[in-house]
This record gives sequence, structure tokens and C-alpha cells, in this order.
Amino acid sequence: MQKKGRKCTVRIALSDDFKNFDAFCFIMTHLHGGFNGVEQIILISLYAVTVLFMIVVGFLCLKKYRSMRKIIRELRHGRPAVSLQVQDSPPPSTIVLAPPEPVDHTAERPLQRQQTTNYKKSSCRLPWKPLQQVPRFTKADLSLIQLMKAGREGVFYKARITRGTCKGHSMITCKIGKEGITSKQMENEVSIMRKLAYHKNVMQLLDWNTTEEPYMLIMEFISYGTLRSFVQKHRENLSTDPELQNQFTIASYHIALAMEHLRSKMIVHCDLALRNILVSRFPWEVKVTEFGLARDLTRMRSRRSSRKKQHKDRVPLRWYPPEYFRNNYYSFKGDVWAFGILLWEMQTFGTLPYPNLNSSEQVVYNICAGNKNAVPSTCRPEIEQVMQDCWLDPYTSRPSFTDIVRILENIVESDGDYVDVSNQRVMNAEGTEQK
Repeated sequence: MQKKGRKCTVRIALSDDFKNFDAFCFIMTHLHGGFNGVEQIILISLYAVTVLFMIVVGFLCLKKYRSMRKIIRELRHGRPAVSLQVQDSPPPSTIVLAPPEPVDHTAERPLQRQQTTNYKKSSCRLPWKPLQQVPRFTKADLSLIQLMKAGREGVFYKARITRGTCKGHSMITCKIGKEGITSKQMENEVSIMRKLAYHKNVMQLLDWNTTEEPYMLIMEFISYGTLRSFVQKHRENLSTDPELQNQFTIASYHIALAMEHLRSKMIVHCDLALRNILVSRFPWEVKVTEFGLARDLTRMRSRRSSRKKQHKDRVPLRWYPPEYFRNNYYSFKGDVWAFGILLWEMQTFGTLPYPNLNSSEQVVYNICAGNKNAVPSTCRPEIEQVMQDCWLDPYTSRPSFTDIVRILENIVESDGDYVDVSNQRVMNAEGTEQK
């Protein structure tokens, strides 16, 4: 009888006094045979935390609701909503601005409005990103002297500025974009060259025109043309020079220095070849150029190539590594592979890689099958070893450009430690000293 009465009491309490916390604890105590002091403290703490959490959430929701209503009210009255912020925008300035004075827009020229708009847009750009500005030079201001190189995206000329100078230079190297090249493509090349800043083995950008066709890049003056045309033109003289291999090693060392600089800036060249190396003074002054296909990895989500595999005519297949054709992947080690092809081109005086293959399908098949270019017998063993290391597969086995620079630097220093004593005067002088 007592148990039945207790159940009735529990039902009445649960139905009438459930909201009363003390009654609820009293009921739970009798239902489970009683809580000790620790369990009561835990239960009360959980209840308090839950209530506090609900209060905080409610307060935040109310604050957000009031903020949104304020924004809507300001937008309706035509006032700027200062609480709106765009993601990745620069922090607000701490300078206090005076109230704007009324401006007479009728007196403002269209060119001034365009320049003001371009300035506002460029204020948030990265320091090496090209600015939208009125070009200071056009093709009419240049006198084209000699064709240096004709690529798929642009043509390189030796040129002279007929009106004034460009940063003190009157003789310049000019790249003129071909028809079909967009301003965005040229701006990408400009931004990469500006990010690379100054390096003695990288072509220096002086000015550019990406607002009016034909789009142009104005670069430092180069005495000779490409390294490929240089070795082809002087093949007879170079092949009889006993110091030829030393000169090739020095030129290779400077190219590797430039590629190491690109790696430090997170730039992948994607078009490293002998035709894209310009010669100012062989072999000591050679410069890497042509950044039309280059990519800035700091602005890409993935290192996988953004080009479609079916568009094989847009990339230099004979210089591309096997992982590009297998997985559409190109990284710094892809430039290392191309550097090995460049060394082979230099040793063969500008011969086209895989000369026995005619179609693109044959080239891709042989590269993926692991077939390599035959190294000439005149190549020194140290350079041949660098070539073979650059062509290792998988790409993780290839050396970095820092490793290549160290290897070539040791070879150059070793060559400088030895003196050619075949001259009879030197030998007689040494014999006289011995006596």
C-alpha cells in the first residue's frame, strides 16, 4: 500500500509541479532512492550551464538581429553601411577623413575619372601585380631594329626608343604580343616578372603596355639573341675551342642560378628551353626570359596544371616531364627535367630534342616509356651525370636547383684551379725557374 501511494504522489508531482526545480529534485530523490550531495551538485551545475548557454545564444542572436536591421535601415536611407566588410579586404584606415565637399562632376574629364577608378582598384593589389595605367610607350614610339625570337605568344625585337628614354635606357628589348593574346595573359607575365625583381640572370622588366594593342613588354637590352641561335651560328668556332666544355658549364651554372631564384619566389617557369635564354655576353651573362607560361604557386590552389591535356599544342611537349602526361602534374621538378633537356640542347648545338620523332603522339609515348635523348660523346662526364639526374623518374628522385647549383659551382671552381700549360712560353719560364 505504501508503494502504490508513493506512485500516485509521483504522478501528481510530475503533472503539477514539474516546472518547480525543488519539487523535481525531491521527486527524483524519492524515485531513485535518494541522491547524495555530489550528485545533487553535478545536476545543479549542468542545469545552470544549460541556462547560461541559452542566455548567451539568445543575446548573440538579438545583437545580430539589431545589427542587420541597422544595416538595412542605413541602406534604405542611402548611407554607407560601415559594418559591412568584404573578405580578404585590407584593414580600415585609422586616418580620420573630413566630410567630403560637393564635387562638380561636369568639370571632371573622363580620363581623370578613369585614372581615379584605376587607382582605387589598384590600391588593394599586391606590390608586384601590374597597375592599370595609361601606357607611356606604344609601338609608334619604338624603332624595331632586329628580330631576336619569334614565339607562340610574342615576338622579341631589338629596338630603340625614338621619344625619350625608359628609365635611362634608349636601346631596349621589346616583346610584342601576337594577335589573339589577351591583356590578362600579358598582365600575368608582368606580375611574375615584377615579383622576381632583380637578378643578374633573369631578364629585367622596364615598362609595359597592357591596355592598348599591340600589348608590349619593354625589357633591358641584350647584345645577342637567344642562346640556341648563338650556339648554332658559332658552332664551327665553338666546336674547335678547347675550353668549350668549361664555357658550357659556366653558362649552365648561371641558368641554374636563375632557376634557383625562381624557386625561392615560388615561380614555376613551365617553358625552360635554350630558345628562352638570351645572351648578353657568353658565357658569363645569360638571362632566363619568356614567362608567358609561368605560374605563381602562391596564387594557385593546386600545383596541377591548369591546362587541358587535350591542348598538347599549347605546351612544349619535348621539354615536359612524364608526370605531366600521366597525371597532369607539373612542379619545380618539372623545371628540373626541362633543365636537363636544356643541357642536352647546349651540348648538341641547338638540336631539337628527340630528333627522330615527328608526331606529338610519338614524343609523349617515348617520354612516358622512359626513353631518353642520347648524350653526345663530347659531353664531359660531370654534365652527363647532371642530365641523367634531372631525368630521373619518379620526379621526387630528381635534385633541386639548389643541389644543381652546388654541383655546377664545384665544377666551375675545379676548372679554375687548373691552368693550361701547353703554351711554350709558360713551359720555358718554368724551366728557367727550375734551373
